[in-house]
Amino acid sequence: MPVLFEIVTQERLVYSAKVDMVVVDGLDGRLGILPNHSQLLTGLKVSELLVRIGKAEEVFAVSGGVLDVRPDRVLVLADTAEHSDEIDLVRADEARKRAEKFLETNWRMAESTADARLDVLESLRRAGVRLRVGRQRRGALGVRSLEGTG
Repeated sequence: MPVLFEIVTQERLVYSAKVDMVVVDGLDGRLGILPNHSQLLTGLKVSELLVRIGKAEEVFAVSGGVLDVRPDRVLVLADTAEHSDEIDLVRADEARKRAEKFLETNWRMAESTADARLDVLESLRRAGVRLRVGRQRRGALGVRSLEGTG
């Protein structure tokens, strides 16, 4: 029996459906959530989120947030979340390149604070996840416009 699953950001309801399984990276590792899972509340890493309904799969890029598992529903309150179809591969690749360039030129400079470096590393992680998720979908559709970059 499927469970109601929702992904919500501050801006919108990203996804809502009855699902058979949710797979996502929590702060302590990869989690597979099935219907009737025990209650759980955990933070989320920047990661891919996979939803299974029967044999069909939906893939999302999420950047942080909270996973709330209850007997009757599973809720992701995400900082940001995008379905694979929504990801602009060109923008994600440009973000990755900007972060890599910053790290190459500023990593050891005194004005590059530890906080700034952490922010850039987080941006690099987000861009990498967005690219992977977007490419997975487009690869399945036979579109490989940015394949081989990064």
